[in-house]
Amino acid sequence: MNKFPTKLLLNGKWLEGSGASRLVVTNPATEETFAEVSSATVGEIGSAAEAGQVAFESSWRDMPPGQRAELLRGIAKLIRENTESIAQLETRNVGKPIGDARWEIDAGAKVFEYYAGAIGHLCGQTIPVARGGLDFTLRQPMGVIAAITPWNFPFLIACWKVAPALAAGNSVVLKPASLTPLTALCLGQLAQEAGLPDGVLQVLPGSGHEAGNALATHPLIRKIGFTGSTEVGAKIMKLAADDIKRVSLELGGKSPNIVFADADWHRAALESPMSVFANTGQDCCARSRMFIEQSIFDDFVSQFVSATEELNIGDPLLDDTQIGPMVSSDQRELSESFIAEAKGDGRNVLTGGERLSGSGFYLKPAVVTGTEINDRVWREEIFGPVVCLRPFSDEAAMISEVNDTSFGLSGSVWSKDLNRALRVANRVESGVISINSHSSVHTEAPFGGFKSSGLGRDLGMSAMEACTEIKNIYVGE
Repeated sequence: MNKFPTKLLLNGKWLEGSGASRLVVTNPATEETFAEVSSATVGEIGSAAEAGQVAFESSWRDMPPGQRAELLRGIAKLIRENTESIAQLETRNVGKPIGDARWEIDAGAKVFEYYAGAIGHLCGQTIPVARGGLDFTLRQPMGVIAAITPWNFPFLIACWKVAPALAAGNSVVLKPASLTPLTALCLGQLAQEAGLPDGVLQVLPGSGHEAGNALATHPLIRKIGFTGSTEVGAKIMKLAADDIKRVSLELGGKSPNIVFADADWHRAALESPMSVFANTGQDCCARSRMFIEQSIFDDFVSQFVSATEELNIGDPLLDDTQIGPMVSSDQRELSESFIAEAKGDGRNVLTGGERLSGSGFYLKPAVVTGTEINDRVWREEIFGPVVCLRPFSDEAAMISEVNDTSFGLSGSVWSKDLNRALRVANRVESGVISINSHSSVHTEAPFGGFKSSGLGRDLGMSAMEACTEIKNIYVGE
């Protein structure tokens, strides 16, 4: 894949958008524009929905499951064959370190392989009923599903949305984030090469206001799968309500990282910086609120700061880079505003918060202590490289403080006492919790949040089931 597509993939054809506007693609490491991409209009979204419905009814819905599975495996194979070129493009577009990008492209291939295998395991039930006869359920595809994906993990989350929907027998209209549309278009190109019928997967970059709203209100779109901010997710839910569209929303987070004194806290201090600063903090799972038991607080903070300062920040195309630039100037300025406010309130910024010299949207990871529970830097999702640490001495009070947030996506608990770790993990209001680890995402397991962090689940069989409707059939005696 030497040349990447920049047009709309609409019903099997690559077309220039009819609107006057185009999406400008910038390299965050150099601040240079390197591509312009067509932007879909409301009319083109409508055409895509209609084409998706025709493809669903004429070919994809009734294709034998084994044939669908082979096509998904074919997409996975092509992803693997093009891993390096897609990863290089992802790094240029998002600024993520090339090692992370390679891992994410490989993970995207695994997602397609998983759902290719899952097709044979999407089953209904037989149900004994009181009046006798035969009662059973079918899981049937919905029709056209819209996938609206974010800019922080453009290729991987596109795979999360597209693969289970296709596996379940739906057609998909994919709208990537306007900042980072390129690798989603590459996914569409690979799906074409794998032999996916025209209209089954269409990729239409565009603005959220125009293209996103059109998807959320078009009558042929049966479901919206969205990953992004809580604010936009709430708007999509309102727009989808008029015709009772199904929605899956993976939204914001302000996740806790809880470290007890009996834990291997030296290891936790060494590993925790990347639990919040990976992807330059632009991750809804970032453990940006740290709760450290009082008796180890000072020593832990000291080691945590040292580990943070040793992170390799720089050119994302170099193999040893751990932290790249932020995705845009605006995103960096937003993070800087939180840091400036914390300093103005007299909080301790122990390290970081400065820009690197030269070009690129770089920002050194910032470590903040001395915060109060009502501080904006403590309560709000920053989506940048900023972490706050607070001590605790009472477990019950700490759990109450952990749950004193509108978010509930992810988190970690560190303790050698498994009973304690499980007790705390059970009481934290969060959809994903790791014990003695920062691993939030597993292809085979459901991923999603409580409260304002979302609705529904990505990954695992849960995601595929959520792309179906359950039909009950009764056969009388």
